[in-house]
Amino acid sequence: MVKTRLSQSLPSPAVTALYRCLLEDTITLAKSLSGVEVAIMCPASDTEELEHLLGNAVEIVAQKGEGLAAGLTSVFAYFATSAQHHVIAFNSDSPHLPVTFLESAFRDLAVRDLIIGPTYDGGYYLVGAKAAHATLFENNGLGTTSALERLLARARLLELTTSLAEPFYDIDVADDLIKLAGELQLAPSRAPRTAAWLAEWGPTVATLSPRTGEK
Repeated sequence: MVKTRLSQSLPSPAVTALYRCLLEDTITLAKSLSGVEVAIMCPASDTEELEHLLGNAVEIVAQKGEGLAAGLTSVFAYFATSAQHHVIAFNSDSPHLPVTFLESAFRDLAVRDLIIGPTYDGGYYLVGAKAAHATLFENNGLGTTSALERLLARARLLELTTSLAEPFYDIDVADDLIKLAGELQLAPSRAPRTAAWLAEWGPTVATLSPRTGEK
C-alpha cells in the first residue's frame, strides 16, 4: 500500500523495507529539532501496526476520515489548539530534508498564517500553521501536479498570509531514488537507514527506466 509507483519496479518486500527506512529516518530528523514535540498522524487502521513498529519512540494519533487531505486536516485540528501551538506537518518521504528548512518554517510561522514547502513536481512536502482551517485541504489534488497551486488558491480564498519554504523533492519514483542515492553516498548520516537500503538495492534502482519503470 506504500510507494505504489516504485512497487511496479521493485519487489514488494524491498519497497516496504524502503518505506520503513524513510519513516524511521524522518522521525530521527524531526526529533533533532530543539523544543519540538514529534507525533505521527495516520489512519486509525494503522495505529496498532505503527505502535508495534516504533514502540514508544513517538506519539501516534489516529486521524479522522480517510486519505491524505483528511490526515492533514486532522493534524491541525488535533494539535493547533491555540495560537501558541505552531504546527508543521511534513511527509515521511523526505528524510534527507535539511533540518534548517524545518527550523526556518517554524520561524516563519511567527509572522505568517501558513508556510508551505513546495516540491519540484507541483506538490508540497510541508505545511505549517498555528490554527486549524477546516476547508484548507478541500479539493486540493493531493498527489497531482496541481496540488500546490490548489492549496495556494484555497489559502487566498481564506485570506491567510502565506510564505513558501525552499523547494525540495520527495521520494516517489526511480529518478528520485537515483538522485537520493548520489547524495547519500556523499553524506549517509543524513538518512542512515535509507542509505543502508540503497547500498543493497541501489544497483537495481539504477537500472530502472525513470519513464517506464522497466529494466
